[in-house]
Amino acid sequence: MTPPTPPPAAPFPGPSSAAAGFPRLFARTRRFSLGVPGRFTVSPDGARVLFVRTGSGTDPVGRLWLFGDGAERLLADPAALGGPGDDELPEEERVRRERARVTSSGITGYATDRAVRLAVFTLGGALWAVRTDGGAPWRVPTAGPAVDPRPSPDGSLVAYVTGGALRVVGTDGADDRPLAVPEAPDVVYGLAEHAAAESMGRQRGYWWSPDGDALLVARVDQAPVTRWYLADPADPARPPRVLRYPVAGTANAGVTVHVVALDGRRTPVRTPAGADAERHPEGAWTDRRFEYVTAAGWDAHGPYVQVQTRDQRTAAVFAVDPATGAVRPLHTAHDEAWVALVPGTPLRTASGAVVVADVRDGVRAVRVGEAVSPPGLQVREVLGAVGERVHVTGGEDPTETHVWVYEPEGGAPGGPGAFRRVSGEPGVHTAAVGGDTVVLEGLTFRGRSVTVLRGGEPAGRIAVLAESPEVRPRAVPLSLGEREVRAHLHLPSWYDPASRTRLPVLLSPYGGPGLQLAVRAYGWWSAVAQWFAEQGFAVLLADGRGTPGRGRDWEVAVRGDRLGPALEDQVDALHAAARRYPALDLGRVAIRGWSYGGYLAIGAVLRRPDVFHAAVAGAAPTDRRLYDTHWEERFLGHPDVEPENYTRSSLLGQAHRLARPLMLVHGLADDNVVAAHTLRLSAALLAAGRPHTVLPLPGATHLVTREEVAGGRLRLEAEFLKRALRG
Repeated sequence: MTPPTPPPAAPFPGPSSAAAGFPRLFARTRRFSLGVPGRFTVSPDGARVLFVRTGSGTDPVGRLWLFGDGAERLLADPAALGGPGDDELPEEERVRRERARVTSSGITGYATDRAVRLAVFTLGGALWAVRTDGGAPWRVPTAGPAVDPRPSPDGSLVAYVTGGALRVVGTDGADDRPLAVPEAPDVVYGLAEHAAAESMGRQRGYWWSPDGDALLVARVDQAPVTRWYLADPADPARPPRVLRYPVAGTANAGVTVHVVALDGRRTPVRTPAGADAERHPEGAWTDRRFEYVTAAGWDAHGPYVQVQTRDQRTAAVFAVDPATGAVRPLHTAHDEAWVALVPGTPLRTASGAVVVADVRDGVRAVRVGEAVSPPGLQVREVLGAVGERVHVTGGEDPTETHVWVYEPEGGAPGGPGAFRRVSGEPGVHTAAVGGDTVVLEGLTFRGRSVTVLRGGEPAGRIAVLAESPEVRPRAVPLSLGEREVRAHLHLPSWYDPASRTRLPVLLSPYGGPGLQLAVRAYGWWSAVAQWFAEQGFAVLLADGRGTPGRGRDWEVAVRGDRLGPALEDQVDALHAAARRYPALDLGRVAIRGWSYGGYLAIGAVLRRPDVFHAAVAGAAPTDRRLYDTHWEERFLGHPDVEPENYTRSSLLGQAHRLARPLMLVHGLADDNVVAAHTLRLSAALLAAGRPHTVLPLPGATHLVTREEVAGGRLRLEAEFLKRALRG
């Protein structure tokens, strides 16, 4: 019996029908991030909202704005101020922006006094100040290029870091003096070290006291940390840059915390050396030393510090006596895998109730004193406290994130209070709060919006000036396979299912910890997926095990194996989608990704060439031993104690298995996933006689922003994948 003839394969469309201008617009808009307001600060009385926004969806220069009385007002425009620009940024500021994934220039951040009457910011290392009640910005003289300036609570002084020293100066430029000066070339005061900024979410290194008479300051000694040297091959005249990178299994920076008074007196904070041996969970590798300072602050109840053990299975919060440096425990958490660090915690309310993360019924919860967030609510972040009210983000559905508020008076009489949802429309929401004002940021299937609520009622909107992509995302939300992997399927707008032609499939996942793509909203990744769909692909984005939002077991499923479970979920999602949509051609399947997504793409063609026929991988961490301590040891343990985890999860030893077309892309200035990852894999592929393509990006960091590079990369990826799948 003659088998039936399979449906024909759909040809790739010509350039005229493929939204040819999208890559350039994608690059010019910095992934459609320009023109989007952000970094909101709400005054304690709720009357003033400060934020940063560029001039338009294609203008990269950030400006400082004020929203008040229902209208926006420009506070500071770099074009009107003159002085040095981003070409003259201090190296410490460049590093801070890279760690924070800043895509714009000009004013990219700021800090305010307690009443939000004064704001300070830097331009090219120059310190500027502006009052929110009117008047022009003025330049504050400093002893050197200023990094991370922050006013005292009363707005009379500004602290800043320069040359590794923490200094303070009057807002009128008077009495500039050092508070903490490095004792050695490798010591820095007041800035976060690499592991804290990149992997813990702590971007700061000092905190003012509420009275403005002292600061809580981190001292970072980088002498023990491995030195790496990053050179720019495209500019051989430029000397290499020295990077302090704590590679997995090696020494971290020595971080201690001190109370520093304005008169120069210093009191070290005396946190315990390690966790309680009787309560600390044991593992194949156990290290009870409190090596990481994961969070700190100073509120009306005094300073506090959170520390975590090197093996990350215990985290403890301590209140600090500023006079003596003595500490007392406020909360201790243990976990057999690792204690998850929830942004915004720890925190204390006006009464002193401690707000911390917890695990309840298998999901991340938040505890406010004795009150615990509702069962099933996966808490993502604690946004802040106003009095006893605490705002958080979280969701009961893994594809949605909403803003919730804990109100102590909202529960049963005599009870601990209640949590209430603030945001309504399905999507991904966050907020900034102050007084009775909530600035609600929403990302939905309809786009972005910023709504100002006062007393729960709309009081205006802050304009979003971002450009709209030429291709409108058309995602089909799916739940696939036995594990109900959440996914989005993008089909070409011109595709006619009645034609019964089959489409090549392109998987475009991130797939790792820290990021979801298959959410009830359209982000820049949705536009990219739709653009690839318009090229003739059926594009599938799937969030497998290891991604956030699905509970504790889902997150820790990758402990000991960074690749296996994540890859298995991509394969299962692909096959489940093909059973539901016969148009998906399983004989032509490609995969692309960046960072962890690039790692997943390489692993796909190495381990499952029966499923994947081509791959493009950007900035892929191919050798797990070359990533930083706090991130990598969380999942794989210490490489000297559990080397099998690193062998299992790294790709270099599997290079000989390559049998499919593979393009490797890497920025040569990347200081997060250094180019050595791609170069070492390429060398292993050459040694095994496996052809492949390497696309180096001179001058590009982990976040590629140069217009000609970012746009050209997308076009080259698409052409490579088309050639590979045409055979």
